[in-house]
Amino acid sequence: MRTKQTAFVITGLVMLSAGVLLAESWKLPAGMAVKDNGPRTYRFTVEYSTGSTKGDVMSRQRLTGEYTRGLPGNEAIWNHVTLEEAGGATGPYGPVKKQEFMEGLRYQNDFAATMKAGFFKGFPPEAVIDRNLVWDAGMIEMFGQTQFEHLQLNVPYSFLMNQTNAMPEVGTFENRNVVLEWIGKSERNGEPCALITYKAYFNSLDVNAGGVKLKGRSNYWGEIWVSLNTKQIEYSTLYEDVLGELKLPGQDSLQVINVFRAGTFTPVGQK
Repeated sequence: MRTKQTAFVITGLVMLSAGVLLAESWKLPAGMAVKDNGPRTYRFTVEYSTGSTKGDVMSRQRLTGEYTRGLPGNEAIWNHVTLEEAGGATGPYGPVKKQEFMEGLRYQNDFAATMKAGFFKGFPPEAVIDRNLVWDAGMIEMFGQTQFEHLQLNVPYSFLMNQTNAMPEVGTFENRNVVLEWIGKSERNGEPCALITYKAYFNSLDVNAGGVKLKGRSNYWGEIWVSLNTKQIEYSTLYEDVLGELKLPGQDSLQVINVFRAGTFTPVGQK
């Protein structure tokens, strides 16, 4: 009888220990800083499709750039930013245009700094999508790297609510409710990763740049793979759907347009 009781006790302790270990394995590491072991370069590609509310695509743009973080002094830099343009839904892209004004843009890797007036000194007023590239890279890092302590498995977390952001030389954008959710573990580039989703719907935007005015709403969402060893971003996606009223320079009438964009953010040399 004593042998059976001992066996039951041991079995219970083993099951309890296994349960504790299992519970701990489904918690994100707290207090973990991003590990920058030297520079790391990402390729960020975003494709824009502009069309009607009926799904007819009038034009497309593809913006690609290389973003390097982990430089001395916690600095980041942009290089090899190019723009390609095409007509319709299937037309071929035209010549690659290098965005010279963005070459070598170097700054302290601080998202708030990129939102200050004068940060994009030397950028043409109409270069809104180029500014977006910088802001979106900072957004992906902020969503993926700064909220581990607040994320629980399969529990949505409201990160930003009713926050209106002034975009210097561009306009304003309101984040109605940015929801982050840790939905599980995955693997990317040989790294164990936390898979985090983000989404924000019914955000208002008011753009006035280079003589172009656009008022409307934005829905955006995506996924982020964050290394559990280094907290580096191993891969991310970005999707946004904008519906709004557009007014072009020299035109009195408004036209309703739909802009959809899809982007990928991936370390150079990886898929």
